Amino acid sequence: MSAGGGGGGGRYAVRVAAGITLTRVLGYVRERVFAHYLGNGAVADACRAALRIPNVVRNLLGEGTLSASFIPVYASLNERDKDGARALANAVLGLLALAAAGMAVLGIAFAPALTAVVAPGFAGSTKDLTITLVRLLFPMTGLMVISAWCLGVLNTHRKFFLPYAAPALWNIAGIAALVAAGTWLAAPDLPPTQQLHRLALALAWGTVAGSVLQVAVQLPACWRLVRGLAPRASFRVPGVRDVLVAWAPLVLGAGVAQISALVDTFLGSLVGTGGVASLSYAQLVQQLPVSIFGVSIAAVALPDLSRDAAGGGGTEALRARLATGFRRIAFFAAPSAFAFAAFGDVIVGALFQTGRFGSADTSVVGGVLAAYGIGLFGAASVKLFASGFFALRDTKTPVRISIVTLALSSGLAALLMRVFGVAGIALGSSIGATVTLLTQLWLLERRVGPVLDRIAWRYVAMVMAASVVAAGAGMAAAMVTGAMGAVPRAAVVLGAFGLVYLALTSSFKHPEALRLWSLLR
Repeated sequence: MSAGGGGGGGRYAVRVAAGITLTRVLGYVRERVFAHYLGNGAVADACRAALRIPNVVRNLLGEGTLSASFIPVYASLNERDKDGARALANAVLGLLALAAAGMAVLGIAFAPALTAVVAPGFAGSTKDLTITLVRLLFPMTGLMVISAWCLGVLNTHRKFFLPYAAPALWNIAGIAALVAAGTWLAAPDLPPTQQLHRLALALAWGTVAGSVLQVAVQLPACWRLVRGLAPRASFRVPGVRDVLVAWAPLVLGAGVAQISALVDTFLGSLVGTGGVASLSYAQLVQQLPVSIFGVSIAAVALPDLSRDAAGGGGTEALRARLATGFRRIAFFAAPSAFAFAAFGDVIVGALFQTGRFGSADTSVVGGVLAAYGIGLFGAASVKLFASGFFALRDTKTPVRISIVTLALSSGLAALLMRVFGVAGIALGSSIGATVTLLTQLWLLERRVGPVLDRIAWRYVAMVMAASVVAAGAGMAAAMVTGAMGAVPRAAVVLGAFGLVYLALTSSFKHPEALRLWSLLR
């Protein structure tokens, strides 16, 4: 286990987690401001759908695909040829900028058609507003793709905090835009619908400004590491073809993931008013542990896994690193899953119940969050095991898995929404995430041998048992705090849950619990 369990990887993961935490905390503030001003109605639906559509391009060309294809090639080249690595980075930057610009132009031109396909349940002013917002937001995608390139460069050079903290500026700009619009543009004498439309437009402009800031804060560091930026859209630079060959199936795989997100939006628009927005509120909370624990550990592991697969440590080191990463993810993801499933309404009430977001909205979104909690363990772990395939230069297997599970989760979501409403869509996604994790692990172990030994599974059983007992303590606290306000009640319930979980895992001598106690002391 030494290869994966060294303190260096843990320290880098903490830096990634710190950057993500900063971004996510400000993201929560942004969403609370969003809930206060826009609520969970038709205009909120329009904003969510409008952000979803250009984000498809961002995710196809951005962080999720670029890091997995660019980092292994760039890191390997940087070890032996600094000038060649610099040329590769600039060539990829040029190609990215060209592709993003073309997609943005197409997105603006076809915004009405895209809206009709993605949100067929929208009509009238909701549909018109969505089209307008899509056109405003599409230029953001190009900037976000450049930000993903910055992440790839910085992570390769073990600069982890900045690229994951930079999106905080995107959130700050959105917060400032909404507060300013709510103070000066949405005058009380205006009709409520006009007020909401002004707020939505202000949020769109603030979002675009935030994407400019997010890129601007990273470029100076990239300039220094690459020793000058000279982007050129060339396929002839050594390494570019390797990146593109690995990138093609990743884009396909990301396309599958984006289709899944679009299917959620499609189905949410058919549920009725608030369906799309309810999914987005719950996804924001669900993505917090996925990003802080799953993404951070996977992001730090990928460069080292790539070196292991290339011969630096061998298959045994790769397996050890994956096992250590999984142990760390399980320690945090398992209790998060139980907390979401058991206390979804308590969490949502504390986070979002304000202004136009009322108790009825809390009940609906809380149910959706509980459904997402069922698949949280799988959602948090899939990136780590996908990184194992990427390190082996196998980008096709995760795509095949994603295609199969997309069909499964989409079909289940369409069926379950008839019974559970919008929560059924989330439940279908959760089942798909769990199946993805189990399939990845099975195929990866066939490739490199056992990844999770008896000790690793014992740690999983340990955190599961501790989570069950902690959930019981949280439920007892919820029963005696029913008359409290939303925020203090959540503090008591989740505090009881967290203390019991940490006490139990510490008594079990779980390595992550002991490390956490040491950090707290």
